[in-house]
Amino acid sequence: MPKHKPHPHERLETRPTHPGARGAEAAPSAGAADSARASNGASAPTSGLAGLASLRDALKADAIERDKARAAAAQRQREAAADATVFRSEIGNVQPLAAPVRASVARTPPAPLPLQTQRDEEAVLSEALSDEFDPETLLDVDETLSYCRPGVSPDVVRKLRGGTWIVQAQIDLHGMRRDEAREALAEFLRLAVKRGLRCVRVIHGKGLGSVGKEPVLKGKVRSWLAQKNEVIAFCQARPHDGGSGAVVVLLQPAQR
Repeated sequence: MPKHKPHPHERLETRPTHPGARGAEAAPSAGAADSARASNGASAPTSGLAGLASLRDALKADAIERDKARAAAAQRQREAAADATVFRSEIGNVQPLAAPVRASVARTPPAPLPLQTQRDEEAVLSEALSDEFDPETLLDVDETLSYCRPGVSPDVVRKLRGGTWIVQAQIDLHGMRRDEAREALAEFLRLAVKRGLRCVRVIHGKGLGSVGKEPVLKGKVRSWLAQKNEVIAFCQARPHDGGSGAVVVLLQPAQR
């Protein structure tokens, strides 16, 4: 290989053709760096001072607002004190009234109203029995003067007379006046239906102690019973149950 040609593996270096060329190229680079550092150094202090100024202004404004609030509160207190002074001067000296001694009275609750009882009594009055009703047209003409509501089989009276139903309750109207006996019988029947009783006995007496030995209540009881819707049938009691001095009554079953 010729000597004046470089070897292929050698790095080629570009050398300046003039000795001062290298120094001339490095000089501009150093000057640019110095100028950049100078500019950065000048801008940094400027931005820091601007932030401090803004903070100072904000603190100053906050202090002004607090001063205004304190001044307003003080003004309100002065005005309130002045109003209180004027009020006291206008009224003058006052003295509280002596409170009278009060006796503690225990309140007694009102008695409960028996509403159901009142309704029952009203129902009794609305179903008042009449003495003018004549049951003779409804009674079977026999020695027992039995009664069977229309639409009910006559076998019901036969079974009632034969003791098919057991007597569950009874009422004795002996010694009562007519009005007392009517009200007592109506109340007795109402309670019997309410209790769900089916068969009851009403003792009206044979009239042995009455004037003329006539049974006053016997006919009235049959008349009253025939007017009650809850009475299905009735007949004279058997001899050992009172005979002609009582009647056995069959009532409607309770409504459920």
